Amino acid sequence: MKALFAGLFDDAALFPPGDLPLAEAVPAHRGHRTAWYAPAVGPFLCGPGRLADLLATAGTGPLPVGLVLPQGGPGPAEALKAAAGLDVVGIEIATADVAATVAQLAAELPEGVDAAVELPRGGRPEDTLDALAGTPYRAKYRTGGLTAEAFPPVGELAAFLVGCAERALPYKCTAGLHHAVRHTDPRTGFEHHGFLNVLLAAAAGDRAGAVEALNERSATVVAAAVTALTDTQVAAARRSFTSFGTCSIAEPLDDLAGLGLLSPPPLEDR
Repeated sequence: MKALFAGLFDDAALFPPGDLPLAEAVPAHRGHRTAWYAPAVGPFLCGPGRLADLLATAGTGPLPVGLVLPQGGPGPAEALKAAAGLDVVGIEIATADVAATVAQLAAELPEGVDAAVELPRGGRPEDTLDALAGTPYRAKYRTGGLTAEAFPPVGELAAFLVGCAERALPYKCTAGLHHAVRHTDPRTGFEHHGFLNVLLAAAAGDRAGAVEALNERSATVVAAAVTALTDTQVAAARRSFTSFGTCSIAEPLDDLAGLGLLSPPPLEDR
């Protein structure tokens, strides 16, 4: 598995637009963890409202879980208590007050559990980034959703990516990155960012380069740019862009295969 894609795809099968039932999502995740592409798969993401059902259906075997806590929902300590018995490896928490959430995480998060703070959009992004910089926690940014307004414009997303890079602040993205390359959804008309565009923007290192990378719609150009990344650029990009939530693990893998960037091993080696 290429280093560029290691741990890149967090399994958000329970979340829209996938909305997979737990009875299907858990076995599917276990299958991902034994497949040839397992190194690319991150934790199984679950909201607080599904924890009781997850505990009842989790069964045995490895199931690293990321708790996704909405703004105004339970805090880390309460959510971890409700998830007792699960292998919780991380918490993602949405907030309107980053400084207060950082303090709460410092007080309630046990050692060995990662955290990502979902930053509010709008206002001065510098303020929220400054509140998170220098902490052990990642930033999280929403890159799509169920409305056109949920997709940040290129300039806004570029400002976030570059702002994080300037502060050595790692981040993850969530929602909307269903495919590798920027495109217009033919059904909704929404402008989707591509996850490879985001990776190239993370490797760019400056605002102009990030904007150019995010705007690129040619799959051929994007694939060539990804292929041309040096090991140093790959390492720098992945230190910044750590993962993104996807309701389908198959879709991004299919895109990478279609672009010639990832090939399944021979059947006898799987």
